[in-house]
Amino acid sequence: MPFRPLLLSLVLTGGLSGCLANDTERGLAGAAGGAVIAGATGGSPVTGAVVGGAAGYFCRDLNVPGCQN
Repeated sequence: MPFRPLLLSLVLTGGLSGCLANDTERGLAGAAGGAVIAGATGGSPVTGAVVGGAAGYFCRDLNVPGCQN
């Protein structure tokens, strides 16, 4: 099943998100997760890293539940 790496990446990234204390750490985790997910689904890992990093960095500003300092 091609979505197993995607599902695993989402679970691992979501599990680590509570341990991250600031925007920079969340941005780095988002970039890593985005690159892995994009690579697993046939997309560009660089684009995935940019999108994931931005999502992780700005999640607190967007009031995403569980994303607090």
